[in-house]
Amino acid sequence: MSVCPPIPKLDFNQAPYLVLWELTKACPLACRHCRAKAIRRPNSDELSTDEARVLLNQLRAFGKPLIVLTGGDPIQRKDIFEIISCARELGLTVAMTPSGTPSVNEDIVRQLKEAGIARLAISLDGPDAQMHDDFRRVQGSFAWSLNIVGWAKKYDLPVQINTTICRNNIDRFDDMALLVERLGAVLWGVFFLVVTGRASKDMQITANQAESVLKKMTLLAERGLFDVKSTAAPHFRRVLIEQYAEGNMTNGNQPLLSVNPSMSIGALRSYQSVNDGKGLIFISDTGDIYPSGFLPLKAGNVRQDNVVSIYREHELFKSLRDPRLLTGKCGACRYKSVCGGSRARAYGESGDYLAEDTLCSYFDPSMSEAGQSDGKKGN
Repeated sequence: MSVCPPIPKLDFNQAPYLVLWELTKACPLACRHCRAKAIRRPNSDELSTDEARVLLNQLRAFGKPLIVLTGGDPIQRKDIFEIISCARELGLTVAMTPSGTPSVNEDIVRQLKEAGIARLAISLDGPDAQMHDDFRRVQGSFAWSLNIVGWAKKYDLPVQINTTICRNNIDRFDDMALLVERLGAVLWGVFFLVVTGRASKDMQITANQAESVLKKMTLLAERGLFDVKSTAAPHFRRVLIEQYAEGNMTNGNQPLLSVNPSMSIGALRSYQSVNDGKGLIFISDTGDIYPSGFLPLKAGNVRQDNVVSIYREHELFKSLRDPRLLTGKCGACRYKSVCGGSRARAYGESGDYLAEDTLCSYFDPSMSEAGQSDGKKGN
């Protein structure tokens, strides 16, 4: 297993590691879980090319965050190559999440590589066409997605596979892992459903099922065939710490801030999770600023507000980075500083973005001890 180099610690109070930019809501697919509620044609007031350039210059003030161009389907933007070129001129690393449609052909993939895209992230939500196409609600999406992966490999463009885990496909997790390996992906991004956009509660898995998936992900990370990361399940770090961190706990039963750096667990493996508003910021197609795409609480708009100031100074973002404000079992959990639970899921289910994440099955023993001392069980 290869040993990954240490990653310098970033101050998430000052800058995000990851900027997700929804270039457009236009997309030919109609996915069952779509956060964006994508539409066939772009919004009339999506950011112009000039406004995109202004935004990229603002983002450069963060340092060099990873910019992920998403949507909808970002390839539907007619100025997509201009935007990529501008970002590269500024020294920014750019990745893209194109949809599995005929809009992406071999020539487009070649141009993306030449323009300087660092990675393509392709969504596959089942190990076969029947499951994936049903999820995406367009026949042929699975085949088109595999074509994109094949062309990317031809032009030495690294590929990441994204999969949203839900009731529809959880029983095929092992099959999906084999597919990711066979496709030669450098990273598998496992998304845990958040009830927002088109996603509904009946698609959600249970906390115990989520725990089982996270444990399987730790085994994949240990094998080291490709990197593994979770989205909307920061308790992956808790599972990693419990199973693989050397020594596991420091004095005072506080969790270690790092896990074994030799494990293939994606970026920031050394010390913390990226979470809503914490190392992460989301920009909508019309310039609205959110902590993440799954947490629809608007903090400003890039047409009137400086995105750097919003990330650093807006009370919403500051509260999301303060684990002392968490409530419920997340607030009492010893892992809250390195996990914090999905704030988007808490908001989607309770309307309170500081509430507990119900997809985590962990119950901190200290909560029971506290309950015994004051005559009640910890919340």
